[in-house]
Amino acid sequence: MIAKKILIVDDEKDILDMLKYNLEKEGYKVLMAHNGKKALEQASHVPDLVLLDVMMPEMDGWEVCKQFKRDRRTAHIPVIFLTAKGTEFDEVLGLELGADDYIVKPIAIRTLLARVKTVLRRRESAAENGSLPEIIKVDKLEINVPNYSAAIGSKELTLTKREFETLVFLARNRGRVITRETLLNTVWGEDVRVVDRTVDVHISKIREKLGALGEHIETVKGVGYRMRG
Repeated sequence: MIAKKILIVDDEKDILDMLKYNLEKEGYKVLMAHNGKKALEQASHVPDLVLLDVMMPEMDGWEVCKQFKRDRRTAHIPVIFLTAKGTEFDEVLGLELGADDYIVKPIAIRTLLARVKTVLRRRESAAENGSLPEIIKVDKLEINVPNYSAAIGSKELTLTKREFETLVFLARNRGRVITRETLLNTVWGEDVRVVDRTVDVHISKIREKLGALGEHIETVKGVGYRMRG
C-alpha cells in the first residue's frame, strides 16, 4: 500500500518535528512547510491531507486554505486546522473556508491521529463509491464531481469545498427533504463539532452563487432543505 502523504504547515519547528515523528510512526509520508508561501509550493507534491496552522508570518492559514480551495488541482485535498485560535468564531470561519476539521492547540497526539484517520477514511470512501454519478445536471447547472467543479452554462462557479459537497449531496437527493443533521453528518462528519447555523450559512452562500437557480434549493421550515428536480 502506498503511504499517504501529509503536509504539515507550522512556523514552530518543535511542533513540526513532533508531528513529523508521530505521523511517520503511523506510516505516513510527511512533507513540511514553515510558512504559508512554502505550503503552496509543496502543493505540487499533491499531499493526501494538510495540517495547517493559522497564525504564521508572510501568509496566514486562512489565506493558504482559500488558495488551496480556489485551485482545481488542490481543491479536493482535505485540510485540518491546528491552531491556538480556539474561539467559536474562529472554528466556524475555518470550517466555512472548507476545512474538514479544526483542532485547538495544545495538541493531543492520540486525538490528532484519530481525526487524521477519520478524515482520510471519509475521503477514501467518497472516492471509492463508484455507484454515484460523476456528472449531475439540475436545470442549467452542471456539477462535475471528480473535478470539484460546477458551472451554469459557460460560467464556472467559485465554491468552497464544503459548499460544493453540500450542493452535490442535495443534487444527488433531488426531491428529498434533507435534515440539517444529515447534512452535518454527511458533509462535515460526525466527529466534527459544528452547529446547525453553519449549514444555513453555507446554503445561503450557495444560493447566492447560483443566482436565479438558487430557487431550486427550498427551505423546509424546522427540518432542513430540499432541491427540486
